[in-house]
Amino acid sequence: MNFLTNLLPQTIQPPRVTNQGRRAEIKSPQELDTMRQAARIVATVLKEIAAMVEPGMTTADLDAYAERRIREMGATPSFKGYHGFPASICACLNNEVVHGIPTKRKVIRRGDLLKVDTGAYFQGFHGDSCITIAVGEVSPAAAKLMQVAEAALYEGIAQVKAGNYLMDIAGAIEDYVKANGFKVVEDYTGHGVGRNLHEEPSVFNHRNRELPNVKLQAGMTLAIEPIVNAGSKHTRVLADRWTVVTVDRSLSAQFEHTVLVTETGYEILTDRTKV
Repeated sequence: MNFLTNLLPQTIQPPRVTNQGRRAEIKSPQELDTMRQAARIVATVLKEIAAMVEPGMTTADLDAYAERRIREMGATPSFKGYHGFPASICACLNNEVVHGIPTKRKVIRRGDLLKVDTGAYFQGFHGDSCITIAVGEVSPAAAKLMQVAEAALYEGIAQVKAGNYLMDIAGAIEDYVKANGFKVVEDYTGHGVGRNLHEEPSVFNHRNRELPNVKLQAGMTLAIEPIVNAGSKHTRVLADRWTVVTVDRSLSAQFEHTVLVTETGYEILTDRTKV
């Protein structure tokens, strides 16, 4: 789940990042063991959802499944009730960007790009991750957008190691997305994650002088989550005061992992290939 970095009222979205001198938490080995379990729950749920999605299902169906599975594994949904958000997943279709509220009225159709973002709170720590799912056969343009968004995430993750900076992550993501003819959404960022769903620092996806260029330290845990649009980078919030869409109705795709900074590189805590 993303941080808001523009000036929309807090009643519309989770509070914007303030970065008023708070430092990113460094997790202990014991705390990291717990975070790995929280992240594993998230990865498991997303992997299962990706396998079960079919045309004709609703996003409410997916939300009910995610909540049940998170609770079965001994955790609670991180998103449900967070600043009033009513569900356990964010579910966004096609031109919806982030924070989509699941509903029985939102029917999934063949050819859709479906973004599913979820988090789990386990024994005091959160895991957070997002995937984009191609529902059946999608257009070549949609398939490319999805591929570039996922690859951009891994371009950013490749820059993670102690001693590097947030700008290294942001620059790698921005350069890759631009080279492929797409736009990075700048209004929303990744974030630190751990005891709280949103912690310092703001993990931006484009070169940005307004947010601190934090030096990475071993033991930091970051939610890295580029959002990539096929058209304009600009977005707007719908009347439900949560769902964000592209202003030009172009497609949007997003991928996110919870990532641990190590002395020599990184560990992807929400790695779905390991569940």
